[in-house]
Amino acid sequence: MHITCFTSFSSKFETKLLPENDIIIINVADFGAKGDGKTDSSPSFLKAWTTACTSPKPTVIIIPCKRYFLSPIVFQGPCNNSNLSFHFNGSVLIAPDYTKIPSFSQSYWLMFYGVKGVSLIGGYLDSQGSSLWSCKLSGQHNCPAGATSLTIYDSKDILIRNLISSNAKLYHIVVHTCKNVTLQSVGIYAPEKSPNTDGVHVQNSIDVCMLNTVIKTGDDCVSIGPGTRNLKILRVACGPGHGISIGSLGKELEEDGVENVTVKNVVFTGTQNGLRIKSWGRPSNGFVRGVVFKQVVMNEVQNPIVIDQNYCPDPLTSGCPNQNSGIKISNVTYADVKGTSASEVAMRFDCSASYPCKWIGLRDIKLTYQENQPAQSFCRNIRGIALGLVTPPSCL
Repeated sequence: MHITCFTSFSSKFETKLLPENDIIIINVADFGAKGDGKTDSSPSFLKAWTTACTSPKPTVIIIPCKRYFLSPIVFQGPCNNSNLSFHFNGSVLIAPDYTKIPSFSQSYWLMFYGVKGVSLIGGYLDSQGSSLWSCKLSGQHNCPAGATSLTIYDSKDILIRNLISSNAKLYHIVVHTCKNVTLQSVGIYAPEKSPNTDGVHVQNSIDVCMLNTVIKTGDDCVSIGPGTRNLKILRVACGPGHGISIGSLGKELEEDGVENVTVKNVVFTGTQNGLRIKSWGRPSNGFVRGVVFKQVVMNEVQNPIVIDQNYCPDPLTSGCPNQNSGIKISNVTYADVKGTSASEVAMRFDCSASYPCKWIGLRDIKLTYQENQPAQSFCRNIRGIALGLVTPPSCL
């Protein structure tokens, strides 16, 4: 089963459209799930998953419209069939308070591991992150990092559609070491000041597509980590949040690169950054190449366009002062980017002295600052070309 961004999903994922004698439909309530918002339904969900996973036929798992309290769960494969579907019929999944999550599962709440051909349709994830945010914002040193709401790991041919994720303790959705994943019509929500609540993080994955999605959060709307290839981000609204970020990269000397990323028809509103590429200021063999940003609208964005290769969050322990980034950035295009900047420098390209950014292209850029005042651009260690009308004037 192969997914692309432009395929009709119904023919490949909606098992209910198959003849009834070719599918199995099961209900988590039949396995004891209470749906009262208090009783732990994790054992019931796992029993339903085991039944579906061991079935040789396509299987639909029905979650009725109730509130289900779930402890951390791993839905593990491989399974006997590659057409498994969760249908959340308006149901709400509730995470435990962070103080009640076992230490061995602090990194995840719901995880799909080693699966193929799984679709998640509908549903509402309530991760109850506010108490952990308060702990972190208070300056306490004993706060755990938190648990990602939904993790897809080492899996392929995955569809997530019409899912809403709110108030994550850490990241909302992580796609790691996967192939062929589509997120469609997803809503992600957390307050602007909620720490570390990235919307979607993609890493070490190939052929991932995100479209028709709204992300309002306290960190990156989308963060793109090492080893990401063939990523499409289409028709996404971001804000509040920290924008769409490739990186940070170069934390390790041996690191996979990022290649073939397209960000198109995206709107940023009141975000800290818009289109950002960020790398640590220290040696690395990683790279970023083949990136296209186009048809983008900025509404009062603090840093609409930025490449920062001198990222050094903790100079005392990170080993990056007085170093140059080894990340090689090339073939990056910005086209048809319009809107307003909340700072005077609307385009900032601060690249590595050892490996300057090269083959950077600007075309049809119009960014203004404060009531149509002229904005500025900043360039260091960058080579490229500007075409068409570019405002602020290009410093390439």
